[in-house]
Amino acid sequence: MIKAMIGRKLDMTQVFSGDGAAYPVTLVQVGPCTVTQVKTMEKDGYKALQLGFGTKKAKAVNRPMKGKLDKLGKGYFEVLREVPIENPAEHNPGDQVLADVFQIGDRVDIIGKSKGKGYAGTIKRWRFSRGPDGHGSKNVREPGSTGMATYPGRVIKGKKMPGQKGNVRTTVLNLQIVDVRPELNLLLIHGAVPGSKNGIVIVRSANRA
Repeated sequence: MIKAMIGRKLDMTQVFSGDGAAYPVTLVQVGPCTVTQVKTMEKDGYKALQLGFGTKKAKAVNRPMKGKLDKLGKGYFEVLREVPIENPAEHNPGDQVLADVFQIGDRVDIIGKSKGKGYAGTIKRWRFSRGPDGHGSKNVREPGSTGMATYPGRVIKGKKMPGQKGNVRTTVLNLQIVDVRPELNLLLIHGAVPGSKNGIVIVRSANRA
């Protein structure tokens, strides 16, 4: 059985356990997702399912994708994503994946795009420490020395420098599902999920083979 879905991050709130402890949770609307294509080792060289989530107007879909989805007859999807699966032959195009594939207590990984913070210096981007700010100091927020001596005489690849912060694919591992509400297609996940409100995320089982 596939234990991966496309979802949308809705909001954060808190829930209370039976002993009165408060837990911060993220509300994620998962599915319903539709299997749009089955990828097999024999035909495609790898095993996966392509899932569709959300809806899109026909005029916003390009012609190749429109032809593919018209054959399926399930409408047009806002998002298409592939998820690896061990036995793709167990599924057929058109099958639906619902929130009830997850159970309370399951551990999941969340993949999303982190919030973009724009251009940032090394203190904000990499948590560098400040330099001395006494009289005469000229290195308070600057990154310090970045180059080398005569050899090799260059800035080494991967040096932490100022630049774009956020707006990258991010994976948060091993979060716990606090509650599942299949009638609302909702998962309540303990902790923070990458991205902003209404951002698209992938929820997958953390205990993959």
